[in-house]
Amino acid sequence: MSKKNLMELCLSPDLGGLELYMVRSAKALDKDMNVISLINSKGKLEQYYTGTTYKYEMLDKKSNLFIFSMAKKIANIIDKNNIEIIHAHWTKDLPVVVLAKLLSTSNPKIVQTRNMTMTRFKDDFYHRWLYKNINLLLPVTHQVKKQLEKFIPKEICPQVEVLYMGSDKPEMLDDEKQNELKKELGFSKDSFNVGMVGRINEAKGQHLLIKAVDILLKKGFNVNAYFVGHPMKESYLLELKDDVKKRFIEKNIHFLGFMKNPHHFYQICDAVVLASKRETFGLVLIEAMQVGSAVIGSNSGGVVEIIDDEKTGLLFENQNAESLAEAIQKLIENPSLKKDMAQAGQKKCQDKFSDKKQFVKLRTILENMV
Repeated sequence: MSKKNLMELCLSPDLGGLELYMVRSAKALDKDMNVISLINSKGKLEQYYTGTTYKYEMLDKKSNLFIFSMAKKIANIIDKNNIEIIHAHWTKDLPVVVLAKLLSTSNPKIVQTRNMTMTRFKDDFYHRWLYKNINLLLPVTHQVKKQLEKFIPKEICPQVEVLYMGSDKPEMLDDEKQNELKKELGFSKDSFNVGMVGRINEAKGQHLLIKAVDILLKKGFNVNAYFVGHPMKESYLLELKDDVKKRFIEKNIHFLGFMKNPHHFYQICDAVVLASKRETFGLVLIEAMQVGSAVIGSNSGGVVEIIDDEKTGLLFENQNAESLAEAIQKLIENPSLKKDMAQAGQKKCQDKFSDKKQFVKLRTILENMV
């Protein structure tokens, strides 16, 4: 059987779990399919292709006023590479992708990995046009699957199949290298060190962890928080730093900036927190659990499909800093519970959220598309 021609497409200008999943998909599928990635020339993904053999092209993502010209350019790339399937990732790309399909002579099938929730009915003319031209939706949780089937009219709803994101166990650091990294990043030897990875913005909940640390310090616990990620807006990062100063906890809050590969960072944290207001999945948790870190997540969205409370991690009340502080305190006071949950979480990830297993499923799904 000849290899299928696949386009992995993500024109998002940002750099987070959604964007990096597209890169990982392209590289994982490249052995068995002819893959070309289409990315934003003003985005942050080119660094993952430069110097590699993976094929990619870049497009200048402009406003919707230029949607036809962008669609025409994509259609030309589709036809030039005889693309049979477009695997889209960013929901905002769907209009231009559908238009490109209709403008192309190849008429490829469209698959979208759905990372975002859906909260209202899609029964207007525009959405009917959109979804009748999409062949398959791959929601990353069962919760999102239920939303898609509820809000997209049955007669135009594409096929829907849940496909979790995954993460494989990366390089593990020995004690010596862990100590070197702790020293490099300024980790306190005597405190409970909590990590958070993600874009710096209000929706990700960095302010909640800052408040939780303040609560715990006032209770007499020695706690430090380390934030990894780039700010969506510098002004918001300054607001967080001002809040830290007002609380007089500058010595306990650390902003480390962006890390291309945070897997080593997870390994030196006593716990990793995901405090997003609405997290569709929670890839950060999977990545942390894979390396044997204890995790804490808010009890909303896809997080509840990852964490079994007090078994593979701890859940706290969404948007409640006091509840988050209580969860961290529980780990500080119960080292054996922390160890047991970390081990159980790692096993669950290896069984259910393995990168290799999920990409085998994805490849099978795409290869079987008629």
